[in-house]
Amino acid sequence: RTTVMLRNLPNALTRDVLLHMLDEKGFLGLYDLVYLPVDFSTGTSLGYAFVNGSAPGCVQQLWEAFDGKADWPVESDKV
Repeated sequence: RTTVMLRNLPNALTRDVLLHMLDEKGFLGLYDLVYLPVDFSTGTSLGYAFVNGSAPGCVQQLWEAFDGKADWPVESDKV
């Protein structure tokens, strides 16, 4: 399995910011799909995303990098 669901993401988080975060954390070239659904009525994200890794080995790394993350680059009340 190569897909990770990231939950409890800040609603203000954009796909571009998430991609930048993935790249900064060393995942550049290790994923081939990032899906961050958006509420079209508000223009904000729905608070979750799917990231598909290009190899099964990066799933654990993705999980560890984002599990319990609280220092988001956008404001959020989510923990």
